Amino acid sequence: MVIIGSTRPGRAGLPIGEWFAGRVKDHGHFDLRIADLAAVDLPLLADPHHPRLRQYEHQHTWNWSAAVESTDAFVIVTPEYNYGYPAPVKNALDHLSQEWAYAPIGFVSYGGIAAGTRAVQQLKQVVTTLRMVPVFESVNIPFHTSLIADGAFNATPALGDAATAMLDELARVSGAMRTLRPGSA
Repeated sequence: MVIIGSTRPGRAGLPIGEWFAGRVKDHGHFDLRIADLAAVDLPLLADPHHPRLRQYEHQHTWNWSAAVESTDAFVIVTPEYNYGYPAPVKNALDHLSQEWAYAPIGFVSYGGIAAGTRAVQQLKQVVTTLRMVPVFESVNIPFHTSLIADGAFNATPALGDAATAMLDELARVSGAMRTLRPGSA
């Protein structure tokens, strides 16, 4: 599942996420799902019970739970806002608990000179607490606005190579982790 984390109007995350989704299709190992958090539109922690209890009261949470639980690997496409990641990403992660466990996760980050890497460092603390397994390989896009024209992201060959390396590693790790995922036989 490719999770597009920015929900701002005019966001760069959508064309970057669409580019990465194309890379996933070309890779051929994964059945692609895209979770655009602007479309998923999870209210801020609307369920009254702690997510670890799985006593959800809202259909949107049950839908999100089913989508996450049935996915073997994740990639979050995230900008860096003020040295961190956007609130919709935290909200999407915090909506659930057990459903994330033992899934590999990669990151496509973008920003200025730091390429969103500070946001990813914060995210790694959160996802490991959810028992997710971050892969080392990542796609870090500096000065991303220079690569977007007419609503399309025009990746450099190096970014394409980074995407392939991350997807290769996600494929290896997801195969090893599959039996530990919730709902596995």
